[in-house]
Order: sequence, then C-alpha cells, then structure tokens
Amino acid sequence: MRQAAAEQDHGSQSAGDTVRACALSRARRPKDELIRFVLGPDGTIVPDLKERLPGRGVWLTAAHDIVADAAKRGVFTRALKTQVKVPKGLAGQVEQLLAEAASQALALANKAGEVVFGNAKVEEAIGRGRVLALIHAKEAAEDGCRKLDGKARGMRGEGPIPAIRVLGADELGLASGRANVIHAALIQGGAARNVLAAASRLERYRKGRAAFASQNGSDTDKE
Repeated sequence: MRQAAAEQDHGSQSAGDTVRACALSRARRPKDELIRFVLGPDGTIVPDLKERLPGRGVWLTAAHDIVADAAKRGVFTRALKTQVKVPKGLAGQVEQLLAEAASQALALANKAGEVVFGNAKVEEAIGRGRVLALIHAKEAAEDGCRKLDGKARGMRGEGPIPAIRVLGADELGLASGRANVIHAALIQGGAARNVLAAASRLERYRKGRAAFASQNGSDTDKE
C-alpha cells in the first residue's frame, strides 16, 4: 500500500497510456479507468473527475464498491499521510457526478447535431447507417428496446451497435430540451463518442469491481 500511495500522482507510461495504481487494491490501470480524489481546503476528500484540481491526488478504480470500501477503510488517510474528512455517501456522490457528466456530454452532442431523439428519428438514422450507439431510458419498455436493437443489428454487418441505458427519461429530457424522451441515437462524430465514453464509464462504475475482473489478467481489484 505504501508504494501505491507514493505513486499516486506520478504514474508511468505503458503502451502510450498514463498508468496509476489504485490506492485500495494496488491494481495498475490507465487513468480513464480510475477516479482522482484530492484534499480540499477544509480537509475534505473531493472527487476530481476532470483531473484539474490542485494538490496530491489519490486514485481509485472507477467502481462504486471500490470507492465505498476505500472510504470505510481509511485509504485516503493512509495515502495522503494526514487525517482527512470523508463525506458520507462518497461513492454515491461520485455516481451522481458521473451521471451529470454523461448528461452534459449528451447535451453537447445534441447542440452539435450528433444525436436524434424519438422512435421515428432513431429508426430513420438506423436505416441510413449513421448510428454510433442507441440510447434507451432506464424506464424504457423491454419490447421497444429489443425492436430498435434488432433493427440496428440488421443494418450493421461488422457487429452490434452499442446500447446505452444508464440515464432516466428525465435526464434525457433535460439534455435534449424535450419531454418524454425514451429512445435516442448517437450519430457519428466526436461529441457522440464523448457521450459513449461517459456513459460507459458510468455503467462500469455502477457494476463495481466485477466490471474490471476480466481485465489485465491477474491484475484485478481484489484484495
């Protein structure tokens, strides 16, 4: 643990990716698979999703149960070698921030014209072969999701089109400026790819350490 803590904001280069060690498990991962935390001015641990806040960082695998365990086991105090205040419900706070990041990315993709909303427009985009990923509200009926997923599979020979299902209808509505949004589709483009990345990060976070168990061989997040 001491070695991992010492490495927190230094990292190393591996195949062109900056790598950090998780302060709880010591698993070494690319930065986009971890979340940085810093010590705020009042001694409180603060999530730094954008990796811009000053101070020494503590990195944890981006998984709800990892963050919750770290909060319970004094990992931040050991890594920073000082007493800290860990907010109650820190893992839930991080999840909310990740959900907000996904919603904001979707709103930017909407402004860029890289997302369409509504069943009819989604079907039209699928028919034109323009879809990067489908988006279904968490409340969406399974039958409606299966129909759109099936149409997308039939139009894409190289493999299935990803389906995002991490945001609720209210969150989709806020991002789109529309009411009752249940289905949407990301159109090819940089802003759309940012949505896919943010949504995938949120999904992995909610799944917890199990989402990382098959990665990096034996370098897993088990203690």
